[in-house]
Formats: sequence, C-alpha cells, structure tokens
Amino acid sequence: MPLIIEDSKASAQTVGYARVSSEDQNLDRQLEALKGAGVGRIYSEKMSGKSAADRQELQSCLDYVREGDTLVVCSMDRLARSLPDLLAIVHGLAENKLTVRFLKESLTFDGSAQADFLLGIFGAVAQFERALIKERQADGIAVAKRAGKYKGRKPKLSEDQKAAVRDLHAEGVGVSEIARRVNATRPLIYRVLNAGKAPKAEAPAERETAQS
Repeated sequence: MPLIIEDSKASAQTVGYARVSSEDQNLDRQLEALKGAGVGRIYSEKMSGKSAADRQELQSCLDYVREGDTLVVCSMDRLARSLPDLLAIVHGLAENKLTVRFLKESLTFDGSAQADFLLGIFGAVAQFERALIKERQADGIAVAKRAGKYKGRKPKLSEDQKAAVRDLHAEGVGVSEIARRVNATRPLIYRVLNAGKAPKAEAPAERETAQS
C-alpha cells in the first residue's frame, strides 16, 4: 500500500517511489528524502530491481500517475537496474507528459532531447558502476577461495525459528519437511538440532600395563 501524505487528484501531483532489494534492508532514508522533496504519495517495496514488470508497487505507481504529475525517485538505480529498463520507464512517462526527477543525480527528465541525452549517459554510468562493483566482489571471492578463506554466506535462522525447528523435530517431523517449512537447508537444520546436545564424552584411554 502506498504511503499517503496528502492525496488530491484535482491537480498535478508529486508522487514518489522507493525501493530496496531485500527484506533486511531499510527504506527509511529514502522515505525521508522523498518527504523532504515535497512528495505527497509514496509507493515503496522491498524487491530486486532486475525486472520492472515483477515489481507490484512500481506498477501500481505507474498506473496511478497522470499527465502533469512528477515522479520523484531517490536515484536511478532505485527505479531500474538496467539501462533498457530505465529508458523504457522514463520514456513511457515522458510520452504521457509526466516529469521524472532523480534526487541523487539532481536531474529532471521531461522528454526533451537534452534530457533524453543526459538520461542515456547517466543511466549507462550507473549500470557501469554496478558492473564494476560485481566484478570487484567476484575478484575478492576468487582470491579468498584460492586462499581457502571463502566459506560463502552462512544462512541464518532467528531464535524463534530455531525454537520452531526443535519443536517440530520433537513432534516427529522429518528434517526435510522442517527445512521446507522454515525455508532453510538440511545441514542448517541439523546444526540447530545438534547445537543443544552435549558433546559425547571420550572413552578413557586404556592404561598400558607394564610388562615385568
């Protein structure tokens, strides 16, 4: 559902869109920036930006805006993760006589030739920066793997989820079914179940008998 600060379709509106890529990321900074820019209605979501068509709140936002409105986004990469998607969204809005404003880049696009030129340049730069970041991450992982230090990202469960795992196991639910229910891997479930168990005591070493 959109965050509505003031809502009136009698005249042109300033509408905002905010996005982060995952549930554990925070939208607060973007929301505050949009409010500070005078946005009256904000659509926000926590979802990857790979495909514009899969983002429900973005589609709701694009369906809501009308001729004369301004769409405000904190930065280009919040609206789209690829140059073709960015161009398609902004061009579509400009063709319907809407304005798109990006706060981080301090750029406004209204369908003019100059704005279209700048959009292509800045969008390409943003995409190139993301590619460089991914390349640096891949290089770092490769170096860590060669050094035997890379273990990958460890999946995590909350304390409530761990308690649920133990309860389900006590009820006789199998490990595979528990893993499915809490969206975790089987090894992780086994680690949770084994965490509370006392380590097995080692058998006392046999004393060698002295030979006479």
